[in-house]
Amino acid sequence: MRIEAGTIEEYVQQLPEDRQQAIEKLRLTIKENLPSGFEETLSYGMIGYVIPHSIYPDGYHCKPEEPLPFLSIGSQKNFIGLYHMGIYAFPEVHDWFVAEYPKHVKTKLDMGKSCIRLKKMENIPYELIAELCRKITVEDYIAHYEKAWKK
Repeated sequence: MRIEAGTIEEYVQQLPEDRQQAIEKLRLTIKENLPSGFEETLSYGMIGYVIPHSIYPDGYHCKPEEPLPFLSIGSQKNFIGLYHMGIYAFPEVHDWFVAEYPKHVKTKLDMGKSCIRLKKMENIPYELIAELCRKITVEDYIAHYEKAWKK
């Protein structure tokens, strides 16, 4: 579900009401819990949280003119997607999240490599997402990213 928007506010306004509320609560949860240094932006057609060029001038290796992406939330056809690169990059964070999820939500976890599919707005585990956001600092992510991509 591609949403054409010039600002985050325009993006949110185009969503159905139940998705607007869930996305706004997710935004608040993320912004209150991400360590300092991450910046909220509109990227890849979703709401993104990136490491800006002012902190990491090299940018994203695929497109150096873009900041280094870390986390995104987007409204898809059948779910809200939470795309967290730390879950993909740090196996211990992935394993922690998978183990904790059933303690917060009774339905089965629907997850890809970095995508958590949130299908029922009333079942979004905001406290768990808050804790996930606190797991990786900008410095941790940059160090891991450079180890993986800078040879």
